[in-house]
Amino acid sequence: MLLIACGMELIVKYFPGLEREQRERLERLEALYREWNGKINVISRKDMDAFYLHHVLHSLAIAKALSFRPGTRVMDVGTGGGFPGIPLAVLFPETEFHLVDSIGKKIRVVGEVAGALGLKNVRAEQARVETLSGKCDFVVSRAVTAFPDFVRLVKGKIRAESFNSLPNGILYLKGGDFADELKPFAGRVTLFSISDFFPEPFFDTKKLIHLPLHP
Repeated sequence: MLLIACGMELIVKYFPGLEREQRERLERLEALYREWNGKINVISRKDMDAFYLHHVLHSLAIAKALSFRPGTRVMDVGTGGGFPGIPLAVLFPETEFHLVDSIGKKIRVVGEVAGALGLKNVRAEQARVETLSGKCDFVVSRAVTAFPDFVRLVKGKIRAESFNSLPNGILYLKGGDFADELKPFAGRVTLFSISDFFPEPFFDTKKLIHLPLHP
């Protein structure tokens, strides 16, 4: 009989090499989000009951495809309450994370959570991505819009020089049937099945899209 882990057990199961500080920060996440969710609703109530599965582990699927090298710059566009950026920032303390959302109350939560955890590698900003200057190595996101629209929004934000194991570009978490959305990028995208990383049924239809994107 398969025993289904929940909570932090899930994270430790798939990331057994966590350092003590990383583990402590991840353990604090649920309480922080429950507290803030009582004031500002950034996560649905039903999702809070599966917080580590639906939000933390889902975010960390990116870490199974790519281990960011120190000095990497990552922008999380449409971060909402801080996903995937906050869990990734805990895992990669030497990577710079710029978490962006157009909704001020969500960015307030992101900033407060990052501050409570002492994450010096996180910058939270209320903005529309198309108004931002500067470039990063990777743009990450959890399906904020149709993929072709997202590519148009961020295509000028990626710097040319790559030094990670994957070329600079987009890392996009998306579920369901989106084959038509990828047709314009045929031959360029790599599709990772998250169920290959985490066999929990929640991930059966969820994918990670990598699209190299250079100026």
